[in-house]
Amino acid sequence: MTVVPSQSPVPGSDTDAEGAVTVSATRATTHAGNGTDPGSAPASRNFLARAALVTAALSIAGSLLGLVRDRSLARLFGAGSDTDAFLVAWTVPEIAATLLIEDGLAIALIPAFSMALARRARGEPGDPVRALVAATLPRLCLAFAATAALVAAVAPFLVQVLAPGLPDPRLAVDCTRLTAISLLAFGIAGYCSAVLRAHRRFVAPGAIYIAYNTGIIAAMFLLGRTWGVRAAAAGVAVGGCLMVLVQLPSLWRQLVSRTPAAVKGVAGEAQERPVRLALIAAVLLFALCRQSQVLVERFLASSLPSGAISHLNYAQKVAQIPMTLSLMVCVVTFPVVARALADEDTERARDRVERDLVLSSCVVLTGMGAVIACAPQMIELLFQRGAFTADDTVATSDVMRVYTLGLLGQTLVGTLVRSYFSAGRPSWYPLTVMGAGIAATSVIGAVAVRPWEVAGIAAANAFGITLTAALLLAGLRTSRRGSPRGVRLRVRPVLAELSRPVLAAVIATATGAFAASRFASPAAGLAAGVLSVAGVFAALCPALGVQGSVSAVRFVRTVTRRLAHGRSR
Repeated sequence: MTVVPSQSPVPGSDTDAEGAVTVSATRATTHAGNGTDPGSAPASRNFLARAALVTAALSIAGSLLGLVRDRSLARLFGAGSDTDAFLVAWTVPEIAATLLIEDGLAIALIPAFSMALARRARGEPGDPVRALVAATLPRLCLAFAATAALVAAVAPFLVQVLAPGLPDPRLAVDCTRLTAISLLAFGIAGYCSAVLRAHRRFVAPGAIYIAYNTGIIAAMFLLGRTWGVRAAAAGVAVGGCLMVLVQLPSLWRQLVSRTPAAVKGVAGEAQERPVRLALIAAVLLFALCRQSQVLVERFLASSLPSGAISHLNYAQKVAQIPMTLSLMVCVVTFPVVARALADEDTERARDRVERDLVLSSCVVLTGMGAVIACAPQMIELLFQRGAFTADDTVATSDVMRVYTLGLLGQTLVGTLVRSYFSAGRPSWYPLTVMGAGIAATSVIGAVAVRPWEVAGIAAANAFGITLTAALLLAGLRTSRRGSPRGVRLRVRPVLAELSRPVLAAVIATATGAFAASRFASPAAGLAAGVLSVAGVFAALCPALGVQGSVSAVRFVRTVTRRLAHGRSR
């Protein structure tokens, strides 16, 4: 699976013309309190609307380009042994993106640069920000370059470990060596992203996956005829370089600035805080363990006939779009939870997380219903052309329906895990339960791969991630008074609340599948199925008393008012 990047603006902030989010002194003072001022609720809703608009626009653009990328890969190279070889090589960059861009460097560098910005604002001698860059960037670049060189050198061993059943591993080795270049680019891109986010600049970091997918698509079409699928591997390296280039102008402006607005009003309160290596290790290992699902899937699928890895990859890329959209809720509300815990307002943090669980579940369940009801139509419209045949459409849509059963678990894991780290303390419980989920995926997948092939692997994935979600939720129950967790949830009420949208989704999915089957045209069937699922789900949620539906309506109204206000200005 691919974890979506977390680029969340700061609560109660204003966005300037460059996409920066600047905290005013007045709001900084307000947030330092207990958050009970009369205007805090409207301000919070306005912040969520603005943040969601930016995050949604960038995420949707990146997802659409990702679909274009996968569609181009299918059209040019189909779903055979060549594509399988590329996808095996792509495993390392996928994991590196999570560790270097989305989690590890952000946790390590954002606090450090925030302190440097505060010292710069206090007028300390020299420039603390540039000094920190000089002290860290050269060493990290050497480490990234050494890692890339090591991956290229041991590419044959990596391919053998990742996919021992490939009929011709040489192509996968070549692709792995080409994609290894991206490790250096990802590391620098992650560094730039962390620095910009510390400066409260989110547009450039949010655009990196747009640049990344653009590079892959361009390379495939420009080099595909002569290089074959190696062109896609070269595109990964090109896309990684574009991720760096798209951030350099904004980064340069911040490094040459001596009066960054992002720290106004808080400079005098800044205190030195050491980087907690245990926290970084806990988050990195959890992210690595979560990404190892991909390793398990491709290891098991490598022993199946050619095309199995490709079918699973295409199914995942399409099915994960609802999860990506649902987790945007958590991206924009994570700072709210962190601030509440910093104020020792655990009740406010708990209420926010519980509302997010229901709201994000409503979003992903709607998408799950649409995917299950209209899987053949989606795959046919997206991929069935060129080297991607009708048989590939049937195989991919069957796998996608099974894989989709785990999307609710994926969303719950993404929503719940922040509760363990939002207080800034290390916790090893998420790593433990993620390991249990991976173990379940491995064992069930090994047993199910022979009788059910790729569908068995997808079912194992769905069970393993759902198990992880259940254990994460159980770990936050209120009875653990001695637990170091920052947020304790009311588990039984949460489960009771989640059962309502699940029931609505089951009914909506059945209705959508019936509507989609009434049309011979895939476009008409897809439209009928999606509209039926959305309409039935939207009607049933208020009838069943789903609290998330009320929050969603209020959220949409807030966004609509903001858009109307923007047009009238």
